[in-house]
Amino acid sequence: MRTLRPYQEQAVDGIFRAWEENDSTLLVMATGTGKTEVFSEIIKRSHPKRAMVLAHRNELIWQAVKRIEGLGLDCSVEMADLQADTNCWNQTPVVVSTIQTQCAGNNGNGRMAYFKPEDFGLVIVDEAHHATSPTWRKALNYYRQNKELKILGVTATPDRADEEALGQVFQSVAFDYEILDAIQDGYLVPIDQQMVFIEHLDFSQIRTTCGDLNGADLAAVMEAEKNLHGIVSASVEIIKERSAVVFAVTVKQAELMAEIFNRHRPGMASWLCGKTPKDQRKSILQGFDSGDIQVVVNVGVLTEGWDSPTCEVIIQARPTKSRCLYSQMVGRATRPLPGIVDGLSSSDERCEAIAISSKPSMLVVDFVGNAGKHKLMTTADILGGQVSDQAIERAKAMCDGKPLRMDQALATAERDIQKEIEEKKRREAARKAKIVGRASFSSKYINPFAAFDLEPSRARGWDSGKVISEKQRALMLKNGINPDEMPYGQARQVLNEMFRRWKGKLATIKQCNLLKKHGYETKDMSMADATKLIDVLAKNNWHRPDAPGFGVGVNPFQ
Repeated sequence: MRTLRPYQEQAVDGIFRAWEENDSTLLVMATGTGKTEVFSEIIKRSHPKRAMVLAHRNELIWQAVKRIEGLGLDCSVEMADLQADTNCWNQTPVVVSTIQTQCAGNNGNGRMAYFKPEDFGLVIVDEAHHATSPTWRKALNYYRQNKELKILGVTATPDRADEEALGQVFQSVAFDYEILDAIQDGYLVPIDQQMVFIEHLDFSQIRTTCGDLNGADLAAVMEAEKNLHGIVSASVEIIKERSAVVFAVTVKQAELMAEIFNRHRPGMASWLCGKTPKDQRKSILQGFDSGDIQVVVNVGVLTEGWDSPTCEVIIQARPTKSRCLYSQMVGRATRPLPGIVDGLSSSDERCEAIAISSKPSMLVVDFVGNAGKHKLMTTADILGGQVSDQAIERAKAMCDGKPLRMDQALATAERDIQKEIEEKKRREAARKAKIVGRASFSSKYINPFAAFDLEPSRARGWDSGKVISEKQRALMLKNGINPDEMPYGQARQVLNEMFRRWKGKLATIKQCNLLKKHGYETKDMSMADATKLIDVLAKNNWHRPDAPGFGVGVNPFQ
């Protein structure tokens, strides 16, 4: 029997809560954290409602079918020559289809016209960052003719520029679990970043097309012989015996890179692209998993629907301005080795298990030169979803050619920036001879971020113009929190933490706030323990006892 991880359970709960108020919601979960597991569970719990799963690649279709059928639900596939039975007597609980198939045909609505919208209670949009396109909107609008329909979009970390557009397709964000969350919880391995300067690498004259580097211009740069040799030579020196996946721009670049790798060490590399025969692709990837092939160079094949926990290094020979694409490429190597974290109950245990394994981290190698006006993605951008843009830029600047643990660099940068802000406030206070620092929360209300030990999340584009419901607002006010003093995303962050605590029977916000004032740490304290500790304080006239035992006082739990 499959058991969901705690954050996956939180995601499932959050989705059903979001549907209480909205018809559509978005699930944001990093590559490698089990988006398919979550939406498969949603389908199972929604049964007997019939579900339609939409994706844009064959690999995603068969991945979804495998997971869903593993839960005991029959699937049929609507794709190319495969057709799902539309007869009401033979309908399977789940139909899995490509968006291309849904819209294919000359009958106006394509093959989706074979299906009745009222037959489906649920539509899942896999890789939902694509859902802003006209094709996807056409399909969603067709099924939305059923007024009872619920829609769930699932995606890994999207581009910040995409967030507002996603907010126009999905009414809410049910759960946001990004790559840094998973690393800190011990479900993904830490990421090291190494920047390598290549003398003749010049991106400054490359045009921007559809928000990313122009393909033809980029190909000319990356296929240049001096750049190819510089990238491969540096890669061979860096990876040593570690397994690596290389992302290339063109087939020509991939083929040439594999050839140069093999000049350094015969048989170390193979390459593949979308036209590589399936049997050959399978053989290459099996060789990579077994260690017979050390390096696989690919062109747009391994960005989605494939992973290999044995992969230790990602070589970015395909620079990009797309945060989403970059995170997909990096995500191919973020999984820990099989069995390392299974069965461990705490984040500390999982992080320790990863640290002492033969894959304690993964490495991302980026090649830099003259970027001109282009802002190329790095690991700082995909790990910095909850930190300021200033901290991201400062962390990037820390890279000096040697591997850098990027999550630590971001934390250091953010901490330094906050210290600078506080110092600036102190200087301003001294200059005016009075306290003029702007308070985030008035004394009448509880500061939930201080009480819960939370870092306030940054504003997300999909939350633009949104407000929490009156029911949610009343709930926050009842618990001593003023929702009017924070943006929508932060209000949802606090609400999610409140629900997590209630479900886990942890200390309430009022208990946390009271105990914090007396110097106690309450992050994962149970409600029962918080109650006992408050009783001790009350009996001691609201002073911490001096006797040794609990912290600096008496242990009330004995």
